[in-house]
Amino acid sequence: MSLRDLALAFRTLRKNPVFASTAILTIALGVGASTAIFSVANAVLLRPLPYKNANHLVNIMSDMRARNVRDFPISAENYIDLHNATKDEFEDTAAVFTGRVVSQAADGTSEQLRLAVATTNFFQLVGARIALGRDFNDADGVPQAEPPPGAKPEEVQRAPLTAILSYEYFQRRYGANPAVLETLTPDRGARIVGVLAPHFKLYFPAAADTEPEPEMWFANRLRYDNANRNGVSLHVIGRLKNGVTVERAQAACDAVAAELRKNFIIYNTANLVFRVEPMGRHLVDEVRPAILALMGAVIFLLLIACANVANLLLVRASLRERELAVRTAIGATWWDLAQQVLTEAFLLAAIGAAAGLGLAWLGIHELRVLAPANLPRLDSIRIDMPVLIFTALAGMLAGGIFGFASAWRASRLEVTSALKGGTRNEGLARGGRSRKMVVIAEVALSFVLLIGSGLMFRSFLELQRVNPGFDAHGLLKFQVLGAFGGEKPEQRLALTKEIQSRLLGIAGVQSATATFPFPLSGGFLPVRWGPAEAKSDPSKFQAVDYQTVIPGYFATMRTPILEGRAFTEDDNRVGTHLIIVDDVLAAKAFPGQSAVGKKILVRVFTPEAEWMEIVGVAAHQREESLVERGREQMYVPDAYFEYGFARVWVIRTSGDPARFGKDVRAAMKALDGHYSIGEMRTADSLVTEAEASTRFSLLLIGVFAVVAALLAGVGLYGVLATVVRQRTAEIGVRMALGAGSRNIFNLIVGQGLALAIVGIAVGCLGALALTRAMTTMLVGVKPTDPITFVTMAVIFFVVAGIASWIPARRAAGVDPAIALRDE
Repeated sequence: MSLRDLALAFRTLRKNPVFASTAILTIALGVGASTAIFSVANAVLLRPLPYKNANHLVNIMSDMRARNVRDFPISAENYIDLHNATKDEFEDTAAVFTGRVVSQAADGTSEQLRLAVATTNFFQLVGARIALGRDFNDADGVPQAEPPPGAKPEEVQRAPLTAILSYEYFQRRYGANPAVLETLTPDRGARIVGVLAPHFKLYFPAAADTEPEPEMWFANRLRYDNANRNGVSLHVIGRLKNGVTVERAQAACDAVAAELRKNFIIYNTANLVFRVEPMGRHLVDEVRPAILALMGAVIFLLLIACANVANLLLVRASLRERELAVRTAIGATWWDLAQQVLTEAFLLAAIGAAAGLGLAWLGIHELRVLAPANLPRLDSIRIDMPVLIFTALAGMLAGGIFGFASAWRASRLEVTSALKGGTRNEGLARGGRSRKMVVIAEVALSFVLLIGSGLMFRSFLELQRVNPGFDAHGLLKFQVLGAFGGEKPEQRLALTKEIQSRLLGIAGVQSATATFPFPLSGGFLPVRWGPAEAKSDPSKFQAVDYQTVIPGYFATMRTPILEGRAFTEDDNRVGTHLIIVDDVLAAKAFPGQSAVGKKILVRVFTPEAEWMEIVGVAAHQREESLVERGREQMYVPDAYFEYGFARVWVIRTSGDPARFGKDVRAAMKALDGHYSIGEMRTADSLVTEAEASTRFSLLLIGVFAVVAALLAGVGLYGVLATVVRQRTAEIGVRMALGAGSRNIFNLIVGQGLALAIVGIAVGCLGALALTRAMTTMLVGVKPTDPITFVTMAVIFFVVAGIASWIPARRAAGVDPAIALRDE
């Protein structure tokens, strides 16, 4: 491919601006869409985590298979056992947990602080850099001595914790003043020894419910209480030694779990196992199917775009037969002709790829806006070198695909026939079969995309029908930061009632309640429950998620009480052991019976399970997702934790709840000037967020499918328009012999619909095979859903009918005398 060939190709395309513009725009759409989605796949699936030798890092999680619990945090004792027993497989293991606490801001008001508590080796393990001060050392993690029996809290002397600040918090809170090192935090609970380098993040799956950007890190003073391993909070990371496989590490962890099951009956009956997974892969397990499906969809779109341009080039090659024949007659070889056609194809592809890169740049911005919250590393989606290489390869592939067909056509030119004066229509006729095959391929590929979009649309409709278990309209949730109430339970109860009273005093607030956690916002951890037999047979224990509420919760949430009653103020007393269960737990614990008045064994925070009496059965609420039902639930009154644990407040309003934020803040400030509000959101926004993954996939696959269907329709139109030109004389003869306009119209439309039917049949077979990969993305619909297949076939049949109608109408209007004279 020489500069002369490029110059000639450029001049040729410049003389045909409509053809060139159409081809370039088509390529730009295909390359731009595929580049934008590849940038997501590259950032989320392919790019290594920003840790030292990230491919050697693994997550170690506990599963309780007998209770269907996965990705459960690990206790300090179990972590220490793992750490000590797997030194042949791991260079090191470290552990971290995160949370939020209320801290005093510089102006005296309360603010929410994101914190992490990590083992002292954590930053060394992941390769985090300390920008200022020092890292944790072993001495920072030495447990403090236990206080003497009977000692009062104020009499216990404890050394302050060791803290490291995030760089961003160091700048915001302390003005990047290095004098903060070796000073105590305002509450004097921690000594600041270092500052992390900028932009350090934790990467765990969304289901782990960890804080990705903690502002303050504390050294974990791990204790080892072999008798009580109930305190679970740690997320464990390991670094494999060189040459050690994940399978070998898994075998070592299996041995630790087997020893724990042997020594602790509760682990044996729960069938505790430790699961080892590469950290990068585990992070994206939830989103990988959707991203791969989107990547497959845009590859189909790119192929359809290539097929469309191939058809344009085939028509163009047919119309240029006389020109190419003349060049052959004066000495051009078949390779010269093929090379010239290929040069034009690659020039189109290069210009289209450059335009597609611009479309991808715009598309990436929109993808960041539309992407669901559970998509990890969203902020790292960008056009980098791998994306540029992908764009270049996509452009070259496109040029090769559609250039080869026209080059092959040019190389098989019948010179003698062309020079004898063969008509342009004869040239068109010789390429007819190839163009029809290309259109069938376009229809098949676009039909697969239409099926995918149809399945996602059905899933989205099913998602709209899912009842979250409460009425989200009119609800506003938030936390009152700094509202502790005091050390005594009665003080905390009094503050709870005062906050509720202040909220009810706001005009337009119909009711107010408090809970923790809040549905659809995460933070749920399972505890165990069991029937009476579980007392002697721990294998009968199962998992249940619990929620702390104050009286009035179910009325405010409009969650139906299906049996029995809700909590009353009399129930909310310290020492009561009353619970409300959802209908799922009631049916499992007492099938075919009323659950009200019966008791079950429950272990929340006591070492052993205790009896709880069921006073009511409520409708099931969705905790983490609208897609999956989730575990069964039980509710305990706030008194069970001696008040103040139900720290998420909820108000039901008569109007738009978002407009009440200012009034809520004013009411809490009037109660105490140091109180502030955090995590304020409408419940509707939580429902919308829970639908985000399905909506994201639906929108993108839907857009790709529409573009693909339009391109296929244009391709079908192009073929039929060419057929009309090719058969002009035949049409003239038919009409001269008595064929009416309707007969000609039906003939052309019939050809178009026949091509569409063949393409739909091929696409249907492809869809039956490929849409099975979408199973995890679908809600309430099977990948082989017949309604979707039939509906999409009808829709595409309509598209094919419209594409066929225009050339058929033109054919029906042919004047036979003019047609015969022109030929």
